[in-house]
Parts: sequence; C-alpha cells; structure tokens
Amino acid sequence: MHPALQLFGEHSKKTLEHLHSEFAKLQTGRANAATIEHISVEAYGQRMELKGVASISVQDARSIIIQPWDKSVLSDIEKAIQIANIGVNPVNDGIVIRLNYPPMTEERRKQVTKIVKELAEHAKIRIRQDRQVANDEAKTIAEEDEKERVQKELQHLVDQINVQIDEAAKQKEKEVMTV
Repeated sequence: MHPALQLFGEHSKKTLEHLHSEFAKLQTGRANAATIEHISVEAYGQRMELKGVASISVQDARSIIIQPWDKSVLSDIEKAIQIANIGVNPVNDGIVIRLNYPPMTEERRKQVTKIVKELAEHAKIRIRQDRQVANDEAKTIAEEDEKERVQKELQHLVDQINVQIDEAAKQKEKEVMTV
C-alpha cells in the first residue's frame, strides 16, 4: 500500500473514532454514562475526570448513579456536575449522587438531531482535508499509472468512509428520535 493511502487510513480511522465518541456524549433521552464520565472534577487538589474519582452506573433508562470511591469528594462531584450544565440537577444523598433525566421534548430531540448532522459534516470536512493531503502526496509519484491508481484508490476509500459517517449519523438520529 502506498504511504499516502496508509496515512489517510490512519487519519480517517481517528476521525471516525472521534465522531463515535462525540455521538456517545450526546443525550438521547436515555441515561448514558458516556455523557458525564469526562466531566472535570476538582479533587485532591487537581482536576480529574469524573470516571477517575467515582464509579458511574446506569440504574435504569432515566437515571445514573455516581458513587465516589472516597466520600470526601462527593460535594466536589456535585459541584462539577452543576458547573457542567448537562441539563440535570444532581441529587446528593450523602452516599451517592443520582442524576434523574427527564424525558426529552420534541424540540430538544430536533436540536440534538441538528448537532448530530453538524458533527457528521465536520467529520466529512476532516476526511476531505485528509484526502487533500494524501492527494498532494500522490501527485509526487513519477509514474502516471501508479499515480492514477493511488488517486482512484484514495477516492474509493473516501467514498467508503463517507458512507460509514452517514450510516453512523442516521443510526444516532434514529436513537435520538425514538421516544
């Protein structure tokens, strides 16, 4: 495989992984630990991700339980969730923090669907930028037949990745719009 194609493959894989991680963070009307695990908490004199100071479990479709490993950071976690403004107020019972998600309104579902489309479009833009870099690399190939083969294969890879992005976006939109 030509180095330009190999580099493009690595970059596109990272772009798809990033897209999927961003999709996982979106609230879909169901409780999802991925929406909160990256919240930054001030604990032990430093900033840490929530998943680094507590266990996060989904109790049912609408609630999440956050149990810190050290009860002394319970109020820090509660404060961090309030600052993160995720649309849910934490309930601290002295042992765990509960997040009870209200059902999503139709308007909120449409907003999240727009965000899904924007994220997919940003991923496609990144793929086009990576394609341009790989294409510039391919233009340095001296042999015309090899240059043409690499450019065709590159375009084929771009088409495949765009289909994957579209499918992931459709799946996420379906998930968001399901009541």
